[in-house]
Amino acid sequence: MTVGPVLSEKQERSIAHSTARLNIWCGSVRSGKTIASLLRWLAYVAKAPPGDLVVSGKTLDSVARNVFGPLQDPAITGPAARLVRYTRGAGTATILGRNVEVVTANDNRAEEKLRGFTCAGAYVDEITVLPETFWTQLLARLSVPGAKLFGTTNPDGPMHWLRVKYLLRQGELNLRSWHFTLDDNPGLDPQYVRDLKAEYVGLWHRRMILGEWCLAEGAIFDMFDPARHVVTDLPAIVRWVALGVDYGTRNPFHAVILGVGTDDRLYLTREWRWDSTTARRQLTDAEYSQRLRTWLTTVPIPTTTLAGVDPEYVVVDPSAASFRIQLYRDGVTARLGDNTVVDGIRTMSSLFALDLLRVHDSCTGLLDELPGYSWDDKAAEKGEDSPIKVADHGIDAARYAIHTTRSAWRPMLPAGLTLAA
Repeated sequence: MTVGPVLSEKQERSIAHSTARLNIWCGSVRSGKTIASLLRWLAYVAKAPPGDLVVSGKTLDSVARNVFGPLQDPAITGPAARLVRYTRGAGTATILGRNVEVVTANDNRAEEKLRGFTCAGAYVDEITVLPETFWTQLLARLSVPGAKLFGTTNPDGPMHWLRVKYLLRQGELNLRSWHFTLDDNPGLDPQYVRDLKAEYVGLWHRRMILGEWCLAEGAIFDMFDPARHVVTDLPAIVRWVALGVDYGTRNPFHAVILGVGTDDRLYLTREWRWDSTTARRQLTDAEYSQRLRTWLTTVPIPTTTLAGVDPEYVVVDPSAASFRIQLYRDGVTARLGDNTVVDGIRTMSSLFALDLLRVHDSCTGLLDELPGYSWDDKAAEKGEDSPIKVADHGIDAARYAIHTTRSAWRPMLPAGLTLAA
């Protein structure tokens, strides 16, 4: 016999009382808010008035993962799972016999996709990552009498438009919201909860674990401790994962090598840096390529007397198109660095907090940058999470190497870690 999930009292209460025009589940990761909201969405679709039904999210991949994956799981939705039909990447789905449009919102132009809709109901995944223009247009399209919206979000900065213009005005609007924390989900393994609480640190612990709407302020890597994270002697490196490159002409050019040690930690082992200001000479792309490739042949291999490494991936600043072309001409295939800055910072922060990322003391440029790397207060006042763009070239190179290749090194970390970055 197929049964649904065990629900907490808060989940049951949110399902029973989400009868407003706008119904928003907010809180930490894995807190049970998504399951509650999806079960409520299913119940609504079964009785929704005639009109367009819409499921929205940032990308088709995120919608497939966060919305249709759970909806099609019998352990979550029971027999109704057989009545949810969706093919990953498709623009339409069928839920309980109703046609549902799948509309993504990756930029401000996305609101154009909604024009012409007459919505009878909408489900929105991760509201805070969507453009405000899209949200505003969606609300305008909910014009069928009795139409309702159901959505989820993790907290963001306290000045985010969703909090300021909607959640804080709950008493004025036809809106209900519920705040969830990690401890509100009865279905989680206690060890997993302990691990997740440890893996999120600083800003992300407050938002993703405690469910707070808080500012990004102060030092970004406040968990970085030179006594703990800086090493003089490297272990044997079992996998040379990546060379990360932050390209610069007038700004410094910085490259850093990432490897996995025999102790199942990541190590930033060596760096190469060229600062045209102090050197009083700018290098061409061809010169950068030649010097970088020569330097790789001189990098010491720890615990041996040998030198010369060949990282599996060369990950380059995505804005450095001409340099990638030069590398290709020189026989080196380079990957675009994943430049989702905040996600990359979160990955590095989690690794530092868990003592799974260490830096060799020869990486002096990077080590000079780490303690002073800070959030931009002016950006935070606007509701944006952004670091101050000063003295960050080594950090950017490390971030490209680490975050872009996470699918390669993550399986090599100690078992049981989720590293939800």
